[in-house]
Amino acid sequence: MTQFDEQLTQELFEKNLITENQFQEVKEYRNLNIFSLNVELKLLLSLAVLMFTTGIGILIYDNIDSIGHIALLAILFIVTCGCFYYCFKNSKGFQKNETTSESPFLEYVVLTANVLTCIFIGYLQFKYEAFGTHYGLATLVPTIVSFGCAYYFDNKSVLTIAVTGLAAYVGLSVTPQDIFNDNNNFYANQSLSYSAVFLSVLLVLWTTYSYKINLKTHFALVYLTFALHIISVACISNMVGDELTWLFFTLILAGSSVYFYKASYQQKSISLYVFMIIYAFIGLNILLFRIFDHIDLDDFWELLILILPIYAIGSIVMFIRLIKKFNKEISK
Repeated sequence: MTQFDEQLTQELFEKNLITENQFQEVKEYRNLNIFSLNVELKLLLSLAVLMFTTGIGILIYDNIDSIGHIALLAILFIVTCGCFYYCFKNSKGFQKNETTSESPFLEYVVLTANVLTCIFIGYLQFKYEAFGTHYGLATLVPTIVSFGCAYYFDNKSVLTIAVTGLAAYVGLSVTPQDIFNDNNNFYANQSLSYSAVFLSVLLVLWTTYSYKINLKTHFALVYLTFALHIISVACISNMVGDELTWLFFTLILAGSSVYFYKASYQQKSISLYVFMIIYAFIGLNILLFRIFDHIDLDDFWELLILILPIYAIGSIVMFIRLIKKFNKEISK
């Protein structure tokens, strides 16, 4: 048992939250040095799903001329139906609260079925234009299916696909290239920035409503994580834009930072807290550069050169202290 675990157990005992007998049992159990392979097994299962669906894509690509489109679609449809049959047969059905399945493979079969559905619909649209020229439907339909599967089977991985599909339907593409490229989507197309803000607000409102009706409240972290990244990237991209919009998006970023600061404590999520700090720090530095851009710094360059290392070190120290403070407060 590590020193940190011993200290926590001792604190629980001193606060009379556990009895002496329970304290001894905890110590004896931890001294057995038993460790779990749950994370490793889940990782291997996720890789298996990824490799299987990738293999399906390679099979389609390599044999598209020899097998034929109809045959490939039929194979995809049969495999997808087989996966959904297993899922419906072994699931407990829809429940408003968080559910756990007796089958350890159900979560990954649901994920496989959902990915294959996306491949099937995408292939159908690409080859036969099943939705005509309404290409957005080829994204919207798998997104709706993904949301349905996520809520029916209580699957966060599928929910991630669903929210990603919803963002794609709106027209958002958030990648490192999009952020740092001079011609990124948000900067080149202003309407996408407003769409990103609207989508983030929508995700936050849906999270709030879900808490009111007690509907899959454990999905909140997924929605809030997407909302944080989308709105922050959109705001930061536009803070380097023209004079008419940068201040507006600066205010939005400030407001979102305050909200996600509170949300990170409510969710007790270190990831939400860390990314909120990073985005707020980037936004603050952009704001400072915009302010300095309007100030004559010819007489202050030497002072700035001295201050910058102190500022960088101070920022790192402050970041570490904030993380420690957060971990201490949520562990109470």
